[in-house]
Amino acid sequence: MSRIAVIGAGAWGTALAIVVGRSGRHEVNLWAREKEVSESIQTDRVNALFLPGCTIPPIVSVTMDMQQALAGAEIVISVTPSHHCRRVFEHMSQWLLPHMLFVSATKGIENDTLLRMSEVIQEIVGRLSGFTPRVAAMSGPTFALEVAQGSPTALTAASTDPALAATVQKELSDPGFRIYSSGDMIGVELGGALKNVIAIAAGICDGLGLGHNSIAALITRGLAEITRLAVACGAKPQTLAGLAGMGRARTTGDHCRNARHGRGRRAYDQRNPGPGQKTSRGNAHCRADARHSERRPLTARCHSGTDVASRKSRVTFGSRVDSTGLKGLLGANHGR
Repeated sequence: MSRIAVIGAGAWGTALAIVVGRSGRHEVNLWAREKEVSESIQTDRVNALFLPGCTIPPIVSVTMDMQQALAGAEIVISVTPSHHCRRVFEHMSQWLLPHMLFVSATKGIENDTLLRMSEVIQEIVGRLSGFTPRVAAMSGPTFALEVAQGSPTALTAASTDPALAATVQKELSDPGFRIYSSGDMIGVELGGALKNVIAIAAGICDGLGLGHNSIAALITRGLAEITRLAVACGAKPQTLAGLAGMGRARTTGDHCRNARHGRGRRAYDQRNPGPGQKTSRGNAHCRADARHSERRPLTARCHSGTDVASRKSRVTFGSRVDSTGLKGLLGANHGR
C-alpha cells in the first residue's frame, strides 16, 4: 500500500482524495489550509465548506501540518489554486524528497510569469529542494461533485516521462475514474487552463441573451483559438481535440463557475470572495492568455492571434460588458 499526499482541500482536492481513498489501495494524507475544513472532515468525514454531502473514506487523514501531510508520501498531488502554487511549493520544499512523484491537478497559468503549473513546480523544487522533480499534469472534464459521487469520469495524465504517466494512470484510476496517458504536457496544461477563458465569455453571451447559436459559435471558435495558441507553444493539435481540450470545452455550462461568473451572477463575489466561496479561475487566465500572444514571438505569428482572449479580457476588465462588445468578440476575423 502506497502513501499519497493531496495538497489542497478545496472541492477538487477533496474529490481526488475520495477517489484515491475509495479504492482502499492507498493511504491518503489530505492537507487543508482552512481550520474549519480540517475540523469538519475529522468530525463528520465531510468537507462541509467546499464539498458538502460527499463522505470521505476513513483511510483519508486530514491535517493542517504540511510536514505531516508529506511524511512518507510516494506521490504528491498538487491541487492548490494556480495563484497559490508557487507559495505553497516554496513552503513544501524543505520536506520534498527525490523519490517523490508529483502530479499537478491544478488547471492554471501563473499570471506574472506565464509559467504552467508543472513549470512552477520544476522551478521551485529544483531551486529550493535541490533535485529535478518527476512531474505529470492531469486535466479533463471533471466537475468535483460528480467525481466524488462516482459518476464515470475520464481525464488525461501527461508527462514527458512515459513511465511516470503510466504510474499515475495505474495508481489513480478506478472503475469510475479513467485516466488516459499522454506525452503532451503543454497541450494538457494549456487546454485545461485556457478553457476557463472561453467559459466566462460564454457565460457573458448567455447573460446577455445572445442565445445558443452565439454560445456554440464562441465555444467552437474559442477551442480553435486555444489549439492555435497551444500548438504555437509546442503542443500537439490532437491533444486539444481530446479530453483536455474538447472535453474541457464541453463542460462550459450551468455547472461551470467560470460561466456563471460570466453571466454576472458572481461578479460581486468574485471581487469580494468570502470564506468558502469558490472564485473563478478564468479571469486570471484570460489576462495570461492575452499576454501569451504579446510576449511569445511564435504565438504572435500564429494565425489570427488570440482575438477571443484579448477581446474577452477587454470586455471583462474594461467597460464593454454589453452586446456590442460581445458581438465584436464573435465578429472578429478568426479565419479558418
